Amino acid sequence: MKDQETEFSAAQPPSPLPWYTRPAARTWTCAPPPPDARAFHTALPGYAPTALHELPRLARELAVGRVFVKDESTRFGLPAFKALGASWAIDRILAHGANGPRGTTGTPIRRLVTATDGNHGRAVARTARQLGRRAHVFVPDGVQPAAVAAIEGEGAEVTTVAGSYDAAVREARAAAATPDAVLVQDMAWEGYEEIPALVVEGYATLFAEVDAQLDAAEAQSPALVAVPVGVGSLAQAAVTHYRSGRGAQASPAAAPPAVLSVEPVGAACVLASLRAGRLARVPTDVTVMAGLNCGTPSALAWPVLREGLDAAVAVTDADSTSAARDLAELGVSSGPCGAASLAGVRAALTGAGSTERRAALGVHPDAIIVLINTEGADANPGR
Repeated sequence: MKDQETEFSAAQPPSPLPWYTRPAARTWTCAPPPPDARAFHTALPGYAPTALHELPRLARELAVGRVFVKDESTRFGLPAFKALGASWAIDRILAHGANGPRGTTGTPIRRLVTATDGNHGRAVARTARQLGRRAHVFVPDGVQPAAVAAIEGEGAEVTTVAGSYDAAVREARAAAATPDAVLVQDMAWEGYEEIPALVVEGYATLFAEVDAQLDAAEAQSPALVAVPVGVGSLAQAAVTHYRSGRGAQASPAAAPPAVLSVEPVGAACVLASLRAGRLARVPTDVTVMAGLNCGTPSALAWPVLREGLDAAVAVTDADSTSAARDLAELGVSSGPCGAASLAGVRAALTGAGSTERRAALGVHPDAIIVLINTEGADANPGR
């Protein structure tokens, strides 16, 4: 039975902390992601695992054993993780001649079209340029001019759309409806699932790297992994990884990590969906977390998040910018989206009600926490 989509008003929810938890999530299991994407990435020129920083000061603040930050500020020379999904999806599209629903036309693909709040579009544009294709990127009008200029600097045509990210997606879909174009989007809807699934497969490389790096640091499996969320595709990759028994430290006796999603309070579509029990659309507001400013979860991510996500929290712009400053002081370059993971863990593990939230997440005094820093400071220039 298909999930019905519901729209929620920005006035919800009334709770003091925008929070959701599902204790049964860690008992849910799924098939592992295919290994092909990681083999592809490791063979690319310039590939290297991004850093996993251990930050003892944060461990003391959060009253846990160890805190690690997976730093995606330098992935393939770009300031965000998005190249992992874009490069793998585009490689598969071109290798198999996929052209969305028009794959039978036989027309060579010359244009790659996408919508973005910044990082995904730049990754698509960079990959297109490297492969001798043209890129056409649609952005909502809230994206910073410097971020638009960075996408144009990759050789892409950029069209600014009046309205939200969802409006930009609609425009990109229309622009890709020519025989020589393909839509490379990192969110799915009914009838458009294959390419977003490839994007999610590409993100699996990030979590495989975390496993190897924790093993090298002689760290046990994390108790908690925090992931910033826009449409939910990266969180889908995280849940798939940890609910499929993947991980260097995984064992039948070890409890799987809790996965926490973190969103802006003005664009918490996954949190609203989890509370409603169905795919929800929310109106969005301006936020410094531009890359997370999405009103509708990916239809592909939603069933995975519904079943396997342990908790969701929404944070304010002030909390994310404060977290970004704190990470910078500790030597980690982070934009507001990347720092949302720290802001979310602070909200979950401290303050009123934190004893109950820590227990729900399985976070004890010796626990290991992994924060996914999805972008560096350069990803949101002008913020």
